[in-house]
Amino acid sequence: MAKFADIQLKVRNERAILVGVILPGKTWDDRNPLEELYGLAETAGAHVVATLVQKRQKPDASTYIGRGKTQELAELVKAHKADIVIFDNDLSPAQVRNLERVVRARVLDRTELILDIFATRARTHEARLQVELAQLQYALPRLRRMWTHLGRIKGGIGMRGPGEQQLEEDRRVIARRITDLKRQLRAIERRKAQTVASRGDEITVSLVGYTNAGKSTLMNALTGAGVFVEDALFATLDTRTRRWKLPGWGQVLLSDTVGFIRDLPHHLVASFRATLEEVRQADLLLHVIDAANVHALDQARAVHEVLAELGCAKKPAIHVLNKADIVPDRSYIELLRARLPDTVVVSAQTGQGLDRLAAKVLEKLAEQFAYVRVTFDTTNWKLSSFLRTHAIVEHQAQDNGQAEVTCRLPRSAVGRVQQLHGQVAFLPERIAGTGNGVLDLSSPRS
Repeated sequence: MAKFADIQLKVRNERAILVGVILPGKTWDDRNPLEELYGLAETAGAHVVATLVQKRQKPDASTYIGRGKTQELAELVKAHKADIVIFDNDLSPAQVRNLERVVRARVLDRTELILDIFATRARTHEARLQVELAQLQYALPRLRRMWTHLGRIKGGIGMRGPGEQQLEEDRRVIARRITDLKRQLRAIERRKAQTVASRGDEITVSLVGYTNAGKSTLMNALTGAGVFVEDALFATLDTRTRRWKLPGWGQVLLSDTVGFIRDLPHHLVASFRATLEEVRQADLLLHVIDAANVHALDQARAVHEVLAELGCAKKPAIHVLNKADIVPDRSYIELLRARLPDTVVVSAQTGQGLDRLAAKVLEKLAEQFAYVRVTFDTTNWKLSSFLRTHAIVEHQAQDNGQAEVTCRLPRSAVGRVQQLHGQVAFLPERIAGTGNGVLDLSSPRS
């Protein structure tokens, strides 16, 4: 795969011009419509030398921005000696080719820039496979532009020669590589699902949110995990799980996940399904929001869209309004609280509000789990197996053929326990142990 290194189109140290087309129905900051793209370009290592913004009712089919703006962009490229043009929109392969012919600089769209950042941030074998798959799927219809050796193709009717043959060979090799990557990632996804499922006797909480909302900082504050933190977009690509001790409950597993972003490329969401398994299996989501960002509501909406794509739209969640220590106007936080349900205001940096967050998590978990004592016949192996799979066992005992299990049980499972001939007694909330017991009826206990 060495000859396909051109897929990773690095933009580090290149002089870049940013372009944004404002279409009807899209939310933009009138003061700085390219603020997020600027942050993405800086994260990728580009040096931004100029910007160009245009309002249109619909994209131009040929160049997205139209003939006049394309000429204006070409003049900007020449005047600033720019190496690259980055669009805050998704372009078709034909639009990119047409633009590059006129502006005489490399043209990237938003998706390609995000893929480039992910490629430089990937550290683990799994993350590299996921990013490579997304890059190849994105690159496949764009081979004519991305392969440098295809610049020698003359093309045209009657001119199909070695260059076109090489293009078809490249397509076949990439298609085989995509198939191989999907096979490897399916195996990883199965292992990840088994790993997550093996924690069935433990409660799991996942941190989700827009990139750079402060998820990793919050995880460090809650667990002392010491995970990597950087004030940059997509600082975390791999899931990390640590134990978080909740007062009056015990330990739960807290996972930090990759950050989301507006218009997150579909290829990335699909490729990172194994990494996001923690989110799909979590009992509770902590949706971390940068309360100091003027686009907080738009960012929250973008996260909700990705969660819906993952099938997690209806999963119990708490909106964590982070960075309260640097919010200049308190009324903005009140606006967010009015627009978002189940909110807690915190500062992961200073520790403000972390006790209220823990209390809110306990409240949400208590809504889902009942603290119960289940009594049943020791020969009832079907119920025993059900509790082993679904309950968080804290204490168990046997006497005269009767088993007594004290556990936390999902409230939705109480009816099933009763159907399986278990007698359920609800207990007042308290912590009887670590919550990590394993149901074992192989020998009597007293």
